[in-house]
Amino acid sequence: MKASLVLADGTMFRGTAFGAAGEKVGEVVFNTAITGYQEILTDPSYRGQIVTMTYPHIGNTGVNFEDDESVSPFLAGFVVKEYCPHPSNWRKKTDLEEFLRMHGIIGIQGIDTRKLTRNLRETGAKKGIISTEDHDYESLMSKVRDFPDIEGLDLVKEVTCSEPYDWDEGSWSWNAQPSKPEPKFRVAAYDFGIKQNIVRLLVDAGAKVRVFPAFTSAEEILAFDPDGVFLSNGPGDPEGVPYAIESVRNLIGKKPIFGICLGHQILGLALGGRTYKLTFGHHGANHPVRRIETGHVEITSQNHNFAVAAESVSSECDITHVNLNDQTVEGMVHRKYPVFSIQYHPEASPGPHDSRYLFEQFKRLIDEQ
Repeated sequence: MKASLVLADGTMFRGTAFGAAGEKVGEVVFNTAITGYQEILTDPSYRGQIVTMTYPHIGNTGVNFEDDESVSPFLAGFVVKEYCPHPSNWRKKTDLEEFLRMHGIIGIQGIDTRKLTRNLRETGAKKGIISTEDHDYESLMSKVRDFPDIEGLDLVKEVTCSEPYDWDEGSWSWNAQPSKPEPKFRVAAYDFGIKQNIVRLLVDAGAKVRVFPAFTSAEEILAFDPDGVFLSNGPGDPEGVPYAIESVRNLIGKKPIFGICLGHQILGLALGGRTYKLTFGHHGANHPVRRIETGHVEITSQNHNFAVAAESVSSECDITHVNLNDQTVEGMVHRKYPVFSIQYHPEASPGPHDSRYLFEQFKRLIDEQ
């Protein structure tokens, strides 16, 4: 079955469909990870985006039931150079095409992903449409033009949980059941699109975790009386969730706070800072970040389109981590309150484990309080 991909700048790609049939508009981005496509597909932070894998051969290990980062994929579409229809891996339960079909995700293969990536890298991420139904250029361009831009959209409401729930499952390995360590403190975790490996590592650090919907007020969080508050990753523009910014503003100074990715950006806005959209975003499992305190370089997993402007938070926070590719802010700590945040993904699923010490840092912060 034929599939077409058209970008907002008029660039068109013709390929072959795999996965579900249909049509979706989204922001087209590229991910530089070589492995971990299942974790990427199930990361809620990709809501509203069409993800292009720069690694050319995708699908060769199939899909299992343990590596999902959420209950289902949320992305708008999936683009690869070459899909592998005959995966081979001892953990495989199904293949990638069946997984995409099961969740209604449209895939396109057989296009020049290097050309597509260079377009996005040189002129920026942009809206696009992927379709197996309509292959008329003018018709597809019209649909792209009519679709709203990602700036200002509240995509968090589409991925957050509807009710609070408890999580007590820690990390797992291929030959053992997930651990359930004895909890030593309580954490209220905001679900802006939370990944499961984050809550696993919070449990590993000694937390009894209750996950709350994104629209939960500060008063409700304080009524739970946690020892610490966690702000999760999530999709889209942080300015699109003013209710979350207000809640976090009312929690600063009252509880220790740790934020990751969108949670980091929301914290920056709650402190009176400013965020801005990156040209093509950071998406991949191989981004170098310098830890200013020690000078060490961490290889990190990242997935975000917006960043906190350093000068906008400099009156209250110290910058702790900096991206070595473009010098953007990757971490900050408040000078007065027990509050810190990270732009990248220390839970790294997929990706390296260089930054997992941050969960222990959160634990120490709670212990000190």
